[in-house]
Amino acid sequence: MLPGFLARAVAALLGRDGHGGREGRSLHLKAAGTATAVLGVVMLAGSWAVVAAEQGARGANLTTYPRGLWWSIETATTVGYGDFYPVTFWGRVVGTVVMVVGITTYGMVTAALATWFVGREQQRKHHLAEGARELEEETVRALHERFDRVERLLARRGGPE
Repeated sequence: MLPGFLARAVAALLGRDGHGGREGRSLHLKAAGTATAVLGVVMLAGSWAVVAAEQGARGANLTTYPRGLWWSIETATTVGYGDFYPVTFWGRVVGTVVMVVGITTYGMVTAALATWFVGREQQRKHHLAEGARELEEETVRALHERFDRVERLLARRGGPE
């Protein structure tokens, strides 16, 4: 069930659900995708930069690229297990950049998705309101036709007494 839901959600986000509004969805997708790509680059570059900054420092535990990559991922996602951490000034500067970019990226992706969901709900409400207006107009027309028939029937009988 979940993979089917995910496939439909991704298809809808990509604008392939047949409901129109492709520009709005693609804008959200572009924002989320760009932010995620920037985060990926910052995590990869941050991994390399923190290892370079920590190299040879006393008490450093970020001395290999795999450790730096793991640290960068947990820092960007704000998990921060504490198993790896920078001990030098420049290592902490890199950490700050990775944190800020990570927090900003997840905020942007969340905002883009929330805006997309809100837009979909507004579209649904708009369609419901349009349907209600059409139903109201149809009902008014039907009532006018009935009243016209009643008036004609009364007119044939000589009118009300």
